Amino acid sequence: MGDSAETLFERIIGGEIPADVVYQDETTFAFRDIRPQAKVHVLVVPKTRYRNLGELAAADPRLLADVARTARKVAEIEGVLESGYRVVFNTDGDAGQTVFHVHAHVLGGEPLGFFGAREG
Repeated sequence: MGDSAETLFERIIGGEIPADVVYQDETTFAFRDIRPQAKVHVLVVPKTRYRNLGELAAADPRLLADVARTARKVAEIEGVLESGYRVVFNTDGDAGQTVFHVHAHVLGGEPLGFFGAREG
């Protein structure tokens, strides 16, 4: 991992920084994004830190599956399981990752349309 400094998400998981917690289990932690990009915008974070999606997938596929399962649970809790939801992992700077502790964005609650920098 390189950087041993605690990430913002580790401080949130540890209760040092308050968060609006939606769900947690033994391996994952889900809380509302402070700058929501949709009516529903919840972050799902593995409690064990990996820098990004690729690092997590290579090191611990079971934990990646836990993150996916928690994303589905969040969609159920938030009432968007049937209407549809999006799960996004931003990986490194060009993709907009700003906290280097892998996390999934669960978005929904309204039509989201297409995504990305280009249309069409």
